[in-house]
Amino acid sequence: METMTIPPDHAPTISEVFRLRVEMNPEKIAYQQYDVASQSWQASSWQQMAIEVGHWQEALQSEGLEPGDRVAIMLKNCRNWIVFDQAALGLGLITVPIFADDRPDNVAYILEQTEAKLLLVQDRRHWAPLQAIKQPLPSLQRIISVQRINEEDNPDDTRLKSLVSWLFGRSGELITTPVAADTLASIVYTSGTTGRPKGVMLSHQNIIHNAWAALSCGDISADDRFLSFLPLSHMLERTDGYLLPMMAGAEVVYSRSNQQLADDFIAIKPTVIISVPRIYERVYQKINSGVEKKSRLARALFNLTKQVGWDYFEYRQGRKKWSPKLLLWPLLQSLVASKILAKLGGRLRYAICGGAPLNSEVAQLFISLGTPLYQGYGLTESSPVISVNRPDDNIPDSIGRVLPDVEVRIGENDELQTRSPSVMAGYWRDEQATKETFTEDGWLRTGDKATVDDDGHLYLTGRIKEILVLANGEKVPPGNMEGAITLEPLFSQVVVVGEGKPYLSALLVLEHDAWQYLAGQLGIDPKAPAVLADKQLHRHCLARLNERLSNFPGYAQIRRVHLSLEPWSIENDLLTSTLKVKRKKVMKLFSEQIEQLYQGH
Repeated sequence: METMTIPPDHAPTISEVFRLRVEMNPEKIAYQQYDVASQSWQASSWQQMAIEVGHWQEALQSEGLEPGDRVAIMLKNCRNWIVFDQAALGLGLITVPIFADDRPDNVAYILEQTEAKLLLVQDRRHWAPLQAIKQPLPSLQRIISVQRINEEDNPDDTRLKSLVSWLFGRSGELITTPVAADTLASIVYTSGTTGRPKGVMLSHQNIIHNAWAALSCGDISADDRFLSFLPLSHMLERTDGYLLPMMAGAEVVYSRSNQQLADDFIAIKPTVIISVPRIYERVYQKINSGVEKKSRLARALFNLTKQVGWDYFEYRQGRKKWSPKLLLWPLLQSLVASKILAKLGGRLRYAICGGAPLNSEVAQLFISLGTPLYQGYGLTESSPVISVNRPDDNIPDSIGRVLPDVEVRIGENDELQTRSPSVMAGYWRDEQATKETFTEDGWLRTGDKATVDDDGHLYLTGRIKEILVLANGEKVPPGNMEGAITLEPLFSQVVVVGEGKPYLSALLVLEHDAWQYLAGQLGIDPKAPAVLADKQLHRHCLARLNERLSNFPGYAQIRRVHLSLEPWSIENDLLTSTLKVKRKKVMKLFSEQIEQLYQGH
């Protein structure tokens, strides 16, 4: 069965990409997801997907929706996400993706601002809180719950319907309404670490151009299998984990949950994954934590594998000459590397990282073990990818070279600025924010500082607004320090503080297993009420923490720490949907503890 890629000139809109893929490969598996009832993975062909999309389109038409109306989707990654998106776009509607676990007040804000007329949610846990919100949301005509609504739920909201009843008796065929490529396709709200999110207006052309340009940077084919776990409400997953594989004819499998991700890797054996740094950092910590507990010989063998594996990678990249020790690689790969990578399925061809800077030490570990990890960079406002490393030109310290037809420049304050066919039209109903994010000559401001080398490789150097200025005037980029600190397996999360203070301190969340192991080594009771204030523990943490900061300037060292065990999470509103720490909220929550870190100074 021949499967060809679909270029933009063959399908200039997202719905046309889907229609053409269905016509080209109707029987090929498009998606898989786990069915709890049968306890098995269920596959869907492109033809089966098209039939469902047609049914959903008939149901959407019954709501009296017109092209240009906004409809919102609030589901975890699944086939229904794709079906709804394609059904809406094929009718000329505008989709508004919402993070599945977003706070009710934030969801209400997005629904109100976009005047969404329909909302698709998973179950009672998502629609019940909306009923308790005081905002009337007059535009919202219908709420569809994927989970069947039982009589005992006794919903008071007449807008609420079960998906089963909403789709009952539908038999419509796939509709692909002709629209111009520059027609607005989606309003995507940024998962910002501060303030209210802004609605990024992205056209069909914006998203398709970005997916096609990213596809040209590698050799993704119909034989590839993507494991999808980064939320589809995030543009990195939507463009490169949804549209890109559709253009290539590749298969996508939806992970059951983050808690079952490790098992899903082994079961699915993906060839491509797309993730944010935090996932790679967790695997890095787990690998190193496990190695620490092994024998001296095992640790030596692991370190030798890393060294030889890295030299082999550099040799293949053309940056290092061949040496006799590279002859050890096949043996070390078999004895050490392959056993570790088997836990990731053993077939990874591309491990893509974006959403935030990845520490080069983490990237080097994966690459040294034989995992092709590629760091990239982008923004929701650029659909999202701006640059990425390539298989034949991979520098883990960098964020790669720009995509085809993407331009960048270094502006005032070393800010990275860009323009391309992927850049948004602006923010939904926010002219002031739109004006502020573009330069006078039309370049998008990224807010990130960067440098570029002679070969066009980009390097991030920090955020323009995220700089700590100590009392002595020294300036410190906390993000770089935090990235280095979380390489230590003992520390799960960290925020460095010290604005206007005489020295730096850190708020630390300890990794549970590593903490239990350390407590045993130090001979302290991990369950004792005041154990996290133990001076011996603090000295130990400071020593391990500052060891990670040995390459930073002398003034960029941590003097005091506050320790806690409860992770910062999306649920407690201290992380964004892409697992970035909301610094200001963490600092507000721990404001008293921060003040105590500076008492007497």
